[in-house]
Amino acid sequence: MPRPQCPRCQRPLSHCLCILIPSLASRTAVLILQHPSETGHALNTARLAALGLVNAELRTGEVFDELPLNDGVGSYLLFPGEHAVPLAELAREPKPLRLIVPDGTWRKARKLLHLNHHLANLPRVALPEGLTSRYRLRKAPMPGALSTLEAIVVALNTLEGAGRFDALLRPFEVMISAQIEAMGDEVFQRNHGGCRAR
Repeated sequence: MPRPQCPRCQRPLSHCLCILIPSLASRTAVLILQHPSETGHALNTARLAALGLVNAELRTGEVFDELPLNDGVGSYLLFPGEHAVPLAELAREPKPLRLIVPDGTWRKARKLLHLNHHLANLPRVALPEGLTSRYRLRKAPMPGALSTLEAIVVALNTLEGAGRFDALLRPFEVMISAQIEAMGDEVFQRNHGGCRAR
């Protein structure tokens, strides 16, 4: 029988994160487009981001026909690419912006762009180089790869002020620590080769 879940954060009630989830206002709008395969994932960081940001929206699907791309707000795809500009360049933009963030494995995120040409054609922005993920339960597929939540925090801190959105990481870190606790040190060391953060 499945354990009862919190209807808001969708964690087991015994591990509900809601008390840790902030309610942060941002000038930048965040639209997260989640591949359906991510919705049932135990470590759904996109959901945490959407819950913790007042000006964020989470949509799930593979094809997104009705997106707010012609409402006068400058929309940028937070995804690496040949012509992606550094986020710091957008920080000088006087008008409000919208970051569109694909959520899924790299393969699934690329599929979302393939199925939605209006997304693939948006101007792209890239995170700074040399970042390290705190996501100790997943091996990064490439240097600098972050979870969706971490990427959003870095992006908003870059655009609106260093440290302003770090509170979003608190429930994420507690969730990761709880997963490591549940699997035990031996299994964690064997599968992930790291040491538990204290």
